[in-house]
Amino acid sequence: MPAHTFDAPFVLGMMRLHEAPEMHQANHLADWIEARIEQGLHWFDHADIYGSGACETLFGQALRTRPGLAKRLKVVTKASIANDNPAHGSGKIKHYNASPAYLNKAIDAALGRLGIERIEHFLIHRPDLLMNAEATGRALDDAIDAGKIGAAGISNHLPSQWRRLQNAMHHSLRANQIELSISHNAPLFDGSFDDLCADGHSPMAWSPLAGGTLMQGDVGNVLNRVAQEQNCTPNALALAWLRSLPSRPVPVVGSVKPERIADMLNGPETLSRETWYELLEAARGHCVA
Repeated sequence: MPAHTFDAPFVLGMMRLHEAPEMHQANHLADWIEARIEQGLHWFDHADIYGSGACETLFGQALRTRPGLAKRLKVVTKASIANDNPAHGSGKIKHYNASPAYLNKAIDAALGRLGIERIEHFLIHRPDLLMNAEATGRALDDAIDAGKIGAAGISNHLPSQWRRLQNAMHHSLRANQIELSISHNAPLFDGSFDDLCADGHSPMAWSPLAGGTLMQGDVGNVLNRVAQEQNCTPNALALAWLRSLPSRPVPVVGSVKPERIADMLNGPETLSRETWYELLEAARGHCVA
């Protein structure tokens, strides 16, 4: 699968959708979705734990109010985190579950909440150390063959972990979400990003702005200076830094604010080699060896 699979400047992360009261109104959310599609942003990233299912539910309610809208967008969703952040004293233990029963149930539940016919990319959210790769691989192959998901992928997995799963599957793992930004650049040096590219995965970078901390310190100074020189925005430059990498990683942006989204669209597709390395140098505190 080529790295331009996502054919969009970035993917819209729906993690905080339930925290915006106006988004609880289905018509308003449908308008918001349509406006994003008109901006060329038609990929939306979900997970079953986002709002304990509320984000997918709200999104699905909006799609149901606007016939035809679902066919204009594509959904990524994730599952495998069970009992996320259990209440103290509840007796529940947070754990990871990539068993066939858990993932099959998660796929069906996500399709029901979202009200769509197919999940474009279904990702195992975190690596389950107890996973039976053969059984899980068969379950994912079956879900693809049944048309429930377009492709399977992983999130936050080591190369050895995704390759163990891949070796048990007929279909290829496609998408791969990793934490990656100017300041969180370790995957570029530990070989994991190279492995991702070598295995033909379409990379998605979560926390591409490092929770806003990129706009501080030396990195922020460089971003602000270059943004003034190029008449664009610092946030958009930070996303272009990612897109300049091999296989063209697509950032997953968590904001639902239209003005923030417009801000991140206001920039170049990629950066010059010297600007790219200048930002890396600012993040690492020294130039490359």
